[in-house]
Amino acid sequence: MRDRNFLTLVLIGAFFTAVLATPPDESRSVAATRIDDLVRQYVELDQFNGSLLVAQGGDLILKKGYGMANFEWDIPNTADTRFRLGSITKQFTSMVVMQLVEEGRLSLDDKLADRLPYYRKDTGSKVSIAQLLNHTSGIPSYTSIPNIIKEHSRKALPLRDLVKTFCSNDLEFEPGSRFAYNNSGYVILGAIIEEVTGKSYEVVLKERVLDPVGMSASGYDHSEPLINRRAAGYDNGPDGLRNAGFLDMSLPHAAGALYSTVEDLYLWDQALYGTKLISEAGRAKIFTPGLSNYGYGWYVQKAPVGPSKAERTVFQHGGSINGFSSTIFRVPEDRLLIVLLNNTGGAPLTAMAQGIGDILFGREPQPPKRSIARTIQSTLKEKGIDAAIAQYRDIKAKNLPGYELGQRELNQLGYTLLTNGRTDDAIKIFAANAEAFPKAWNVYDSLAEAYAAKGEKTLAIKNYANSLLLNPENLNGIKKLQELAAGGQATTK
Repeated sequence: MRDRNFLTLVLIGAFFTAVLATPPDESRSVAATRIDDLVRQYVELDQFNGSLLVAQGGDLILKKGYGMANFEWDIPNTADTRFRLGSITKQFTSMVVMQLVEEGRLSLDDKLADRLPYYRKDTGSKVSIAQLLNHTSGIPSYTSIPNIIKEHSRKALPLRDLVKTFCSNDLEFEPGSRFAYNNSGYVILGAIIEEVTGKSYEVVLKERVLDPVGMSASGYDHSEPLINRRAAGYDNGPDGLRNAGFLDMSLPHAAGALYSTVEDLYLWDQALYGTKLISEAGRAKIFTPGLSNYGYGWYVQKAPVGPSKAERTVFQHGGSINGFSSTIFRVPEDRLLIVLLNNTGGAPLTAMAQGIGDILFGREPQPPKRSIARTIQSTLKEKGIDAAIAQYRDIKAKNLPGYELGQRELNQLGYTLLTNGRTDDAIKIFAANAEAFPKAWNVYDSLAEAYAAKGEKTLAIKNYANSLLLNPENLNGIKKLQELAAGGQATTK
C-alpha cells in the first residue's frame, strides 16, 4: 500500500516531545542560521527542494526558498513561490463548513443525503457531516479506486459527476465506528458547500477565508490561468527527476486542490488565533481530536513534556499531490509554526520539522540520513535490478551509518517502478522489502498489489492474506481479497 498523504501520529509525538522538552536559549538570528544550515544538508542530499517558514512567539524567524521552482529555466524557489498543498486543503474546507454550521445553515448532525439530494439515499442517510469531517464516514476513498488517476487525471470532471461516480461506493464500515483517512469525504463536503451556498467551492473559499485573511497568493489551482510565481512539480522517476504527471484539479477538489505560499500560510496560522473567521467555540470544535486523534481537517495530539510533564498540543497536517508535498505544524501555546512546501515529490518533511524544532528549543538536531532507495536507484539505472538489490542487502547487513533503512524507502521505490510499468522490477523490490521487514504488514500489501498488476492472482492472494495476518484492520487487503475471490481487479493506484 502506498504511504498516505498525511503524517503518522507516532512521528507527531516524537516531534512534539523532542522540541518542547527545553526552553529556547538561542537568539533568533543564531537559530535562523542553524535552521538554514540544517535545511541545506537536506538540499545537498536531494531530499528537499522548496520553501520554508518558521515563526515562534508570533515572530518570524526564517522564511526562505531552496532549490528550483522550475528546473528547466533555473528559476529558484523563494518565500513567495506558490506550491500545490494537497491535503492541507482539508483544513480550509473544514473552516468553511464550520462557518456554515455557526450560521445555522448546516448542522454537524445533518445527514449527507439530506444536504446533497443527488447522493444515494441508502448510505447517505447514515453518514453525518461530522463523520465526513473526521474521516469516520465509512465511505471508501475514491483515490484508492484502481486506475482512477491514470484514466481520469486529464479529464475535467464536474463535481456532481465526481461525487456520484467515484465517491458513492458501498460503505466499508458502520459510520462512526472507526477512522479511515478518506479523500471522498472532503470532496463531498465541497459539494455540500456548493449546494448550501449556491456558489462554487472556489468562490466561497475566496470570499469567506482567503480574502478576509489577506491570502492573496493562494487559491484553487487551475492549470489554465497564468499564475505568477507558480512552482512546477517534479517526481523522482526510475532515471531521476522528471516532470510530474498532469492532474486536472477538478479531481482533488475540496480534498486537495489549493495552492499557497509559506507567507500566506503564516497569515492563515495567525488568523487561527483570533475570531475573524470563526468563534472561539467553533475553533475549539475544529481542534477537538476524535478517533485516531483527528479533528476537523487537522491531526491533534497532546503529549507530556519535560520534568513537570506539562502538556502541550500540536496541530499538524501534511499533503501530497503530483510532484508536491507539504506539511504544517502548529504549537499554539508557544505560537510556534513550521511550514514546509516541496515541489520534488516526497520529502522527509517530518524529520525536517523535528530538527527545526530541536534547534528552536535548544537541542542538537539529528542530521539527515542518506536515502538508501536513491542510492540503489543509481545502481538500478546503470547495472540493473539484481545489482541494486545486492547493494541494498550489503548496506543493510553492514548497517552502514548515515543511511535511512526503514521499510518506507523500498516501498516508495517499488511504487515508482510499478507506476512506470516496470512490474517485474517492482516485484523484486517489494519482495526484498518483505525479506527485510517480515513482521511489517504493509510490505506484503504492496507486494500483493504488484503481483495483482502482473496478473499473478495466486501470489496476490497469498500476500494480501499475509498482510491481514499481521494487521486484520487492513481495509485495503480485505477489499482486494474480496475482489480477487470474485474474479475482479486487485490493483490500487
